[in-house]
Amino acid sequence: MKRSAILAVLLVSLAACKVATKDNQMMSTQMEDEVMQPAINSIATDYVKLVLEVGQFDSDVVDAYYGPEDLKPAELEKGSDFPAASLKAKAQLLTKQLSALPTDALSKEQQVRLTMLKKLLIAIETKITMLDGQEYVFEEEAKLLYDTVPPKFPLSHFDSLLAQLDTLVPGEGNLSERYTEFTSQFVIPKDKIDIVFRTAIAEARKRTLSKISLPEHENFVLEYVTDKAWSGYNYYQGNGQSLIQINTDFPIYITRAIDLAAHEGYPGHHVFNALLEQKLVNKNKWVEYSIYHLFSPQSLIAEGSANYGIDVAFPGESRLQYEKQVLFPLAGLDASKADLYYQVLDLVSELSYAGNEAARQYLNGDISREEAAEIMVKYQLYSPEKALQRTRFVDKYRSYVINYNLGKDLVAEYVESNGGTADHPDKRWQVFEELLSTPKTASMLEN
Repeated sequence: MKRSAILAVLLVSLAACKVATKDNQMMSTQMEDEVMQPAINSIATDYVKLVLEVGQFDSDVVDAYYGPEDLKPAELEKGSDFPAASLKAKAQLLTKQLSALPTDALSKEQQVRLTMLKKLLIAIETKITMLDGQEYVFEEEAKLLYDTVPPKFPLSHFDSLLAQLDTLVPGEGNLSERYTEFTSQFVIPKDKIDIVFRTAIAEARKRTLSKISLPEHENFVLEYVTDKAWSGYNYYQGNGQSLIQINTDFPIYITRAIDLAAHEGYPGHHVFNALLEQKLVNKNKWVEYSIYHLFSPQSLIAEGSANYGIDVAFPGESRLQYEKQVLFPLAGLDASKADLYYQVLDLVSELSYAGNEAARQYLNGDISREEAAEIMVKYQLYSPEKALQRTRFVDKYRSYVINYNLGKDLVAEYVESNGGTADHPDKRWQVFEELLSTPKTASMLEN
């Protein structure tokens, strides 16, 4: 046989060996996944039981649950003490069991699942410790609960933005007063709130469904409430259903219609939860995603993607055009100053990290509630009443505040670094949907 023929035979044989080896590796990985699945599922189920048990002592812990009824704990006896030691021991045992699992031969999907489950267990153990009275400094708490260290800025960092706003906002008096007076022109009249919000949600839903497939039966109920620490909330009910509540304690500006429609609904929290239920719970049978522990790494992705989703659904000038053409007339508002309004709001949005600094100093005991409110009045241009309401949010949710702005920035960087830039909108939707429907933590986005 000629040398060339012999070489050809050898190359074919080598290629066949490589294919066979690759196939064997894939089969080995699949077998390992199947062997390990019961152990992982058992730990995940016990995690769900633990979060439900902790949620009996703090109603904010369980933001949503649509898993098996038989995982719910027995109803607490009246006056039951918080069993911190036993709950913490359960969390530590689950972490130990998870760490003992051999993971090298698992598929990448299962390895990511385990990584996320470890982060969730760290978060619930931290929350148990906090409910038992331990306090953490702002940075440490954020790291343990949300898997990221928030950036720190001196308040002087924001002074140049205030200077720009000072020249842009019309009127007389100090900047905060002028800002309040200027933006008062854009408050939705109370008798127009419902029609404006329903129209905004319908548009956000239409744009989202043209890019993301959701369960046919998905839907939401919209309610208006008062006396809340937040401006809007999505209570996911399971089976593709959400309850969206809008707080009407304070004036609602026209921009909040799109903000809340996208953030709480489409492509925000409602879509995020519906995709997790559809793909991770129903398809993959990963029971840990049938519960949403609010104070966990899931929330940074949830809040960050909900805020970034506003720009995904209403990119660039399309948002302002839609609001001027549809929502302003619907609310009976004059759109002639809308362009200036949005220039102002763009600068104000860059002040959001000043709110994190107010929360950091307040929670660390460096300043009083009143001083925290003063920072928010000066650097976020809140009214004094609104600033004090915001301190109520900080009291209730603590370092959770980082999830909105830092979460958005991390999500934006992840989506855009994976090709989802503004000039590639279809790719942006594709990467965004992938992010919503797979396990991710902040550290996974940062790596």
